[in-house]
Parts: sequence; C-alpha cells; structure tokens
Amino acid sequence: MSTVSAPENYEDLIRLIHERHDEMSKTYQRIAVYLTQNPNEVAVHSVNAIAARCGIHASSFVRFAQSLGYQGFKELQALFQKRLATAAPGFEARVRALETELKVREDRSEAGFLRDLVVRDIASLQDLLERISPAEIETAAEMIEKAETVFLVGQLRSAPVVDLLRYILTMLGKRCVLLDPSGGLATHMARTMKASDVLIAVSFRFYANEVVNIADEAGAAGVPLVAITDSTLSPLAKSARVLFAVPEHDYSFSRSLAAPMCLAQALTVAVAARLQKDGNSPRIPTVTGT
Repeated sequence: MSTVSAPENYEDLIRLIHERHDEMSKTYQRIAVYLTQNPNEVAVHSVNAIAARCGIHASSFVRFAQSLGYQGFKELQALFQKRLATAAPGFEARVRALETELKVREDRSEAGFLRDLVVRDIASLQDLLERISPAEIETAAEMIEKAETVFLVGQLRSAPVVDLLRYILTMLGKRCVLLDPSGGLATHMARTMKASDVLIAVSFRFYANEVVNIADEAGAAGVPLVAITDSTLSPLAKSARVLFAVPEHDYSFSRSLAAPMCLAQALTVAVAARLQKDGNSPRIPTVTGT
C-alpha cells in the first residue's frame, strides 16, 4: 500500500479505509469492517476491549492504525471520539448504561433472555435513527415509487425483511417480484430486470453468494439498486444507488432483525405517502382490512 499522511478527520479516515480495503490482509479487512460498523463503540472502548470483541489481538489494531499513518491506535481513536462528541451527544452515556445494566444482571431465565434482547434492540433502534440519512430514505422511496417493477432479493436471515417488503408493496399496488431461491431460478429471473425497474437487495454477514452476484449483475446492467446491509464495506456497496448500512450489535445466540425490519417499514410508509398523496397519515392496506 502506498504511504499517505494520516487522515485528520473521521470522514477522510473512512474514505481511506474504503480505498484500501481490497488491498488489505484478511485481518485488516475484519478490523476495517468493525471500525466502520461500530464507530460509537470504537470511540468509548479501550483497544483491548475492542480487540476482544473482534477476536483479534490488540497489537493488530495498533499496526492497522500505523499502516494508515498514525503513530498508534489512540490517534486513530481520537477521530472517532471527536465524531461522537459532535454528531451524537448523549450516545456514550446510553452505551455505558446499557453495558452496565447487562453486566450486573444475573437473571438467566427465559424472561431474562427476552429482557436482554429487548434492551439491545432498543439500543439498535436508537443507533439506526442516528445513522440513517433522511435524504437516503427520500431517494429510495422515490426510486421505488417510480419503478416499473420492484425486484426483491434476500436469503437466509435476510429473507423475512424482503418478505415484509413484498407484502406491503404489493398491498400498495406496486408490481413486485421476489427472487426466490427455490428452483434455482433467482439469478435467471434477475436477468429480466430493466433500467426502469429497481432491485432491493438485503444481505448481512455472511453475505449470501447469490444475493451478491445478483446485485453485481444488476449494477453492471444499469438497474438501480437499493441495498440494506450491515456495513459500507459490504459487497453490496459497490453496486448500490442507495446504501443503508445498518450495523449489527453482538448477540450471544442470534442477531436481531429489529433495525432492518424497522427500516423496511419506514421505506414502505414513505412510499405509501407518495402513492396516496398523503404525507400526514398514509394507510397501508391489509388483506383483512375493511
């Protein structure tokens, strides 16, 4: 990698990480993904705590920072701390309160597991509200509204998100095609997409190969793509017209869909308001509605 001066602000740092990502070692790529997904956590935790969360030795984080021109990790971390102080006042207190609450709890009952999940989901939804750009939601809603056909693709854990999108958009009268993996036809169906359509692709770690391939082909064919994923370093990012990066927070057993499902609902409400010309109280029909 070529030597450059260390970035002096958060935006330039993230830009440099994106530029260098494909050239990085696998370990550095894992560090890059964590830094871009969890900027608030990077700001408030020690390098040892961050390293433990990633399963990577702390010295690798120091060398990563040095490869970007910093003397050590603290210099890099200072940019994350400045961003947090100026962009999201109060978040540090919420993070620390959440961690303290979870650490002191000894309740391992079924109800205790439920409580843990709900508390973490609340934090994820607060994070979503601070991260998602209103302009991006507006652009995505406009793309969906104007599309001749809305194609949807999401597999494995992402499948419920596209199922929800298909249901609501269909009830709003939008022509939708779910690129279902059954029968092995999803890729072939995707090749019928046109520039007048839109593809909504949803994928999180570890990214489903067919979803990534369909997104790549769509981008190459000039089909507009709205991506819901977990990082700006996601393989969906390079083809996306609009990229919603919804960072995932650690869970002991599974990863929650609360934030991406909430984002999907917000998109459909925005589309409903456009289609119904009622920005104040758009109504999404239901099958059993009267």
